[in-house]
Amino acid sequence: MAEENTRVSGKYAHLPYRMGVGMMLVNDKKQIFVARRIDTKAEAWQMPQGGIDGNETPEQAAMRELAEETGTDKAKIIKSGTDWFSYDLPDHLAARLWRGRYRGQKQKWFLMQFLGEDSDINLATPHPEFDRWKWASPDQLAELIVPFKRELYLAILAEFKDYFL
Repeated sequence: MAEENTRVSGKYAHLPYRMGVGMMLVNDKKQIFVARRIDTKAEAWQMPQGGIDGNETPEQAAMRELAEETGTDKAKIIKSGTDWFSYDLPDHLAARLWRGRYRGQKQKWFLMQFLGEDSDINLATPHPEFDRWKWASPDQLAELIVPFKRELYLAILAEFKDYFL
């Protein structure tokens, strides 16, 4: 299902994908953590995600990225996605993100249980990416996300749907 969720991004279609991870962090009410990006004027909400460094495993990268973006590592991996998911950036973003070297990202997604309290989440990290966060229901998720990631997020919800039943 993962590779079918992409769309070719015009003049950047020849570029490779950046390898990364994504984390669907859920609380005990089965709500999903989303945060608003600080680097755009749009209402761009997303789940935590990021690149895989050096010799990291996807699991190691997921835990590191979660801590870097949310200020907490109080979570455990419940389930790993069965496949890698990818998305293409719109051309105007592909030109400036990652120095124009990638067309988008290919990611391993993880369903993670949040083990802390809301007060453990601190977006004031050394390199903040978000200025606000909230818990969202699965039904709200696709509407909060920037349009170019909507299809990806619907596929991730489908991947982890058994958790929400």
